[in-house]
Amino acid sequence: MSATFHKNAACVFVFLLMLLSCAKVPYTEREQLMMVSDLQETKLGETAFEQIKEKSKISSDPAKNAILRRVGERIAAAVDKPQYQWEFALIDEDTVNAFALPGGKVAFYDGILPICQDENGIATVMGHEVAHVLARHGAERLSQEQIVSVGQMALLAALLGRSPEAQDAMMRAYGLGAQVGVLLPYSRKHELEADEIGLILMAKAGYDPHAAVAFWKRMNEAKKGGGPPEFLSTHPSDEKRIERIESLVPKAMEYYRK
Repeated sequence: MSATFHKNAACVFVFLLMLLSCAKVPYTEREQLMMVSDLQETKLGETAFEQIKEKSKISSDPAKNAILRRVGERIAAAVDKPQYQWEFALIDEDTVNAFALPGGKVAFYDGILPICQDENGIATVMGHEVAHVLARHGAERLSQEQIVSVGQMALLAALLGRSPEAQDAMMRAYGLGAQVGVLLPYSRKHELEADEIGLILMAKAGYDPHAAVAFWKRMNEAKKGGGPPEFLSTHPSDEKRIERIESLVPKAMEYYRK
């Protein structure tokens, strides 16, 4: 078969997937490409969470676990996904991080709690991480990577007959372009979207969204300006994030008043 046939077939395949696999993000109504089912995503999340717990030291501090669970359960109630098997774990490591996995699996590292300071700070982080799950950002990212792989196959077909050096140069350029031009911007978009949805979730759970601004300012101070340039990062700059969160607080407060 000719290179043109392979290229056209790949383009048609991508187009059909985009037509048949569209979804919308709750609250923001953004359309997203989705090629991974809820069940597949949940199983991946559960498996990953079990592996992480096996390799990590889980904190036994009763007070810290109690506050984490209390905030988590309130955020979970706001999400209103009864099919999720919610679980909240505190990892005893001095790492400033937290994450949530499909199916309602949430973990905080002990090192982020001093920056959170109180329940409002924990709710800010909890809302943000759970928002990633609610918006199915993990499944969307997997879908994007599958599309990039299809594009790579089409490019390989188009380069048949070219010298190995030309093929290698084009493939490396395509890989960099996909990473910087597509996948990283979508990661930053996911982060900003999780900020927006997270504000709403914490507000619905009874936590004042204004606390999110204070948290991110503390986080910015803790980082002391470190990190890669924004265009090569999976996260937006702290300054941009804080400015945008401030603009979204009035919208979130509508849910808080209710």
